[in-house]
Amino acid sequence: MKQRILITGGSGLLGQYMNLAAAEENEIFTLYYSHIGNCSDFKSTRLNLENSNTIKEVFLGFKPDVVVHTAAITNPIPLPAQNPKVVYNVNVNATAKIAELCKQHGSKLIYISTDLVYAGYRGSMLTEGSKLIPVSLYAETKLMGETKVKSTFDNYLILRTALLYGIGLNHSTCHFNKMVDSLKNKKPVKLFVDQFRTPISLKEASEIIIKLSTQDIINETINLGGTERVSRYELGKILCSVDGYDKLLLEEIKLDDMPELPKVEDVSLNTDKLQSFGIKQKSIEESIKGMF
Repeated sequence: MKQRILITGGSGLLGQYMNLAAAEENEIFTLYYSHIGNCSDFKSTRLNLENSNTIKEVFLGFKPDVVVHTAAITNPIPLPAQNPKVVYNVNVNATAKIAELCKQHGSKLIYISTDLVYAGYRGSMLTEGSKLIPVSLYAETKLMGETKVKSTFDNYLILRTALLYGIGLNHSTCHFNKMVDSLKNKKPVKLFVDQFRTPISLKEASEIIIKLSTQDIINETINLGGTERVSRYELGKILCSVDGYDKLLLEEIKLDDMPELPKVEDVSLNTDKLQSFGIKQKSIEESIKGMF
């Protein structure tokens, strides 16, 4: 069934993949702020999420069936000039406004949250009911956003995404991107051996989000990740095995080596609930092979 899908953060790392996945069988309208990215290929507009009147106008004009809210200020370490009030406005207040507009217009909201809302010291393969202790401003405000959505209405899905990896489109980039570039140029890469996640590729995550948007599922919080619990070092080794890079370029480091980074030891996700909706994830090796 063809849907009208509104995407926030459309020029971001995940957002640009969302644009491509959503546009295959749907009508989309995508929002960007500082960079346009591939939003230029679709119906789009530049929008500051702190401007609630502009968001309201977009809803009135486009009348979305589904809103995929990916936009957020995501850096785990606050930048020197970063104002916490702006982070709160974008990650919390704008989310509350979007949820309210979805309620008014009968739109389904898919809110993109993060695995970093979980307590990172309570063990592995965490379920949706596991203890929540965000340790960064980013994760804390994403959890606040979840609360705003839940208190507004029931027509939502909250997706707690695992570590997203892949090749960023246009201006967007991520740690995996930098790792590939370094290995290609035979430069060493420092990778954590003591932080564990269940990574999922950007392409696969965006495709799963679109699949979930078509299902009759509401009022749910779902872990969105892969099935393999790995450290970044182990992820690097898989990349080297698939693409033939030199594993000797991978250097082991520990979280204590970067004290400025919020310490999250293990937020690997149990994805049984995701799979109960008919979703089957690819292996990391399959996903990396598909990238190149």
